[in-house]
Amino acid sequence: MGKRAKQDIGISHPGTVMAVNGNAVIVKIVQVSACSGCQVRNLCRISEMKEKTVQVFVAHPENYLVGQEVTVTGSESQGMKAVLLAFGLPLLILLAVLFAVIGIWNSEKIAVLAAVVVLACYYTVLFLKKDRIGKEFQFSIRD
Repeated sequence: MGKRAKQDIGISHPGTVMAVNGNAVIVKIVQVSACSGCQVRNLCRISEMKEKTVQVFVAHPENYLVGQEVTVTGSESQGMKAVLLAFGLPLLILLAVLFAVIGIWNSEKIAVLAAVVVLACYYTVLFLKKDRIGKEFQFSIRD
């Protein structure tokens, strides 16, 4: 029971089926920040809501209709991997480059420039490999 319960915990977003293409269901989800539920969000202007579409591959696409409300889920490990790729590794790379360049050339200006260039390269590689990386992040529809 322990492993099964752990798999069920993860990312969950309510959404609306926008289309059914072959064995893929296209779902529109509204991604909201923690601030969007706050009663004073209009005063501070930092709340954020974004509409996104997610492609979910299913075994029985005939079970889904356009306009149907569904819940899109992803595993907790996928969320952790996404955070690591987007924030954790870049932070480690940034610090490593900063300390290495300062240690070698003793110049903070060169270190900052080098760190920015290396991070730009890192995010460019992520962008170029987004299709391959995207295959590792599979969502499902919870019934």
